Amino acid sequence: MLVSEFDYHLPEELIAQAPVPDRAGARMLHLRHHTGELRDAVFRDFPELLGADDLVVFNNTRVFPARLYGHRSGARAQRLSPANPASREFLRGRVEALLVRRLPGDGQTWEALVRPGRKIGVGERLYFEGNDGTRELEAEVVGRGEFGERTLRFEGVQDFFAAVERVGHIPLPPYIGRDDTAADRERYQTVFARERGSVAAPTAGLHFTTEILEAMRRRGIEMAEVTLHVGLGTFQPVHAEVVEENKLHREWYAIGEDTASKINRALDAGRRVVAIGTTTVRTLEYAARETGRVEAQSGDADLFIYPGFRFRVVGAMLTNFHLPKSTLLMLVSAFAGRERTLDAYRHAVEQKYRFYSYGDCMFIE
Repeated sequence: MLVSEFDYHLPEELIAQAPVPDRAGARMLHLRHHTGELRDAVFRDFPELLGADDLVVFNNTRVFPARLYGHRSGARAQRLSPANPASREFLRGRVEALLVRRLPGDGQTWEALVRPGRKIGVGERLYFEGNDGTRELEAEVVGRGEFGERTLRFEGVQDFFAAVERVGHIPLPPYIGRDDTAADRERYQTVFARERGSVAAPTAGLHFTTEILEAMRRRGIEMAEVTLHVGLGTFQPVHAEVVEENKLHREWYAIGEDTASKINRALDAGRRVVAIGTTTVRTLEYAARETGRVEAQSGDADLFIYPGFRFRVVGAMLTNFHLPKSTLLMLVSAFAGRERTLDAYRHAVEQKYRFYSYGDCMFIE
């Protein structure tokens, strides 16, 4: 297959730049993938589309302010305007680092994307300040990755995440053409987020509210959680034109004993497992890839799902709309079929749904 087979036209004005005020007020396209039937709905209808014996699985990862602004060693520090500290306009000597994956060890060594990438070499030191100009973090570039990412080793800080919370910015995706705001710290986060470690939200989960979750509980719907920390793959485009020649970056995941038990009981009873978001889909299918069973486990997942993949766990999924020619669109196409997925996307464009992270969603069953 070619990556170009997963393309579609999206008018720029349909890319959501901000969330709707009411999380559950987002629109939802309902696709029955066996028939191709489409129905326009709103997310508030979601609990009624579930069966009483469904098991719904969420990704409880929490986004942290992983985008850091600072300056390079040998360059005089030049503060950005306090009114706009996350400006995308670079001054001389300024750098941006996006922390995408914590590496094993002391917790202070990270894989990161940096700008300006070509100028930052191994051995260079980077300094990151708060809005008042106080230096909070210092890192040495200790390695370079296959796709231009750098390995940063932070030094001289006792509570790393506390410092990041003070100086970091929420890493909104590049197609959102604005700087992050204080409101994004809460809104670019699911209501069930607990385990800190993601650089992007599991966006299908952004539509849930405590009221929606309570409505599901009243109907007796069983729920479970996994953790997958969204990393570099969210920001990197595919590199090869042939689909099968691409690979995903590793992302850390964890499945607890209780969740594994719930999933296996559901599968044994022939009950449907509903995955909230592609991150949950990847986690569950990676865990079950060899035996069809899900055991309690943790590690790095790199499962690339594209048409032809055999789903062992997931029977339905809720997902936002994804970029053209992206691995996430390929995953959805693997579940619903490429033509039916692209037909649904064309319908969403015609009906002016809002696309991507802060946009509307699709329920596929």
